Amino acid sequence: MRVHKGDVLRFTGRTVGTPEHRAKVLEVLGREGDPPYRIRFEDGREAEVVPGSDCVVESGAPRPM
Repeated sequence: MRVHKGDVLRFTGRTVGTPEHRAKVLEVLGREGDPPYRIRFEDGREAEVVPGSDCVVESGAPRPM
């Protein structure tokens, strides 16, 4: 998984009834977009994460190819 500052990470619920969580990438701490990432959840909490398979990247803005 490779992300950029400003991208949004969407964490799907692991069990039925568990809500989805979204977080904005504040800083990429790994090389070339690799984890770990410093993120801010919608409720304002911040964390450093290495996302698992339950995470999807939503691009923050179009980037040139």
